[in-house]
Amino acid sequence: MGESDDGRESARSMSATGTLRHPADQFERTISHRSRGSHFRYIRPDHLGRVVKPFVYFDLFDKDGPEMMFGLHPHSGIATVTHVFEGAIDYTDPDGTSGTVLPGGVEWMMAGKGMWHGGGAVEGRVAGFQLWIAMPPELELAPYESSYWQAEDIETDGPARVLMGRLGAARGKFAADLPITLLTVKLVAGESWRFTPPGGQEVLWIGVSKGALSAPDRVVTGELVIFDRSENGVTFKAKTETLFVLGASTLHDHELAVGHYSVHTNRDALVEGERHIQELGTELRRNGRL
Repeated sequence: MGESDDGRESARSMSATGTLRHPADQFERTISHRSRGSHFRYIRPDHLGRVVKPFVYFDLFDKDGPEMMFGLHPHSGIATVTHVFEGAIDYTDPDGTSGTVLPGGVEWMMAGKGMWHGGGAVEGRVAGFQLWIAMPPELELAPYESSYWQAEDIETDGPARVLMGRLGAARGKFAADLPITLLTVKLVAGESWRFTPPGGQEVLWIGVSKGALSAPDRVVTGELVIFDRSENGVTFKAKTETLFVLGASTLHDHELAVGHYSVHTNRDALVEGERHIQELGTELRRNGRL
């Protein structure tokens, strides 16, 4: 829920879920880790993914089209969220269905026990992010599913666009049963906005695509910061026009069994997912698609 910059606030304020909270609940969190993007990405399953799981991979990209072309490749055990800020990305689903995600649009894909897909930039520059989310045991070997939403489909609450979870009256379009909040937030220079996570969502991080803000320490373009684990909120104040991604969740209460394109909760599930991927790959080669 956003707050005005004039310093006035009511005796009680609303949390991100619309629940009334007392000011005593609004202690500021501190930044426990910060990093900048590289060819190793911001979050990887074998590194920071173990700190902020279920968020196990995060890539905040701004690239020319030729750098963003991906042929058919496999996944299992995870879901991916791909969101476009500028430019456009083509996609090809396992059944051969294809389409385009335009600026402001989002692709949700849950790999389940295994699938192959592909895609990449349509042309020119493309900016956005891709996020991998580790699935719980009941979903990591489920049938794959995918959905696509354009900009006009995404609900908003103040400066925030709600991709997953809920914020005020706004709801995400997919995976409503997962304890995850995923937002993109755009602030004008001088604007303040406060986020208080829903109960139990102690994992919190942001990645800044553009601009500079205080949170309360300064965070600038290209940085990812992870906050200390708690249910307290954070007040963000933009120093310039700013665009950032925010992820919050309960902690994924499982180990990470990591393959090349796969993340599962245990070794047996990883073996099953990779076996299914290999079978699908054999079929794709037989049909001349690989």
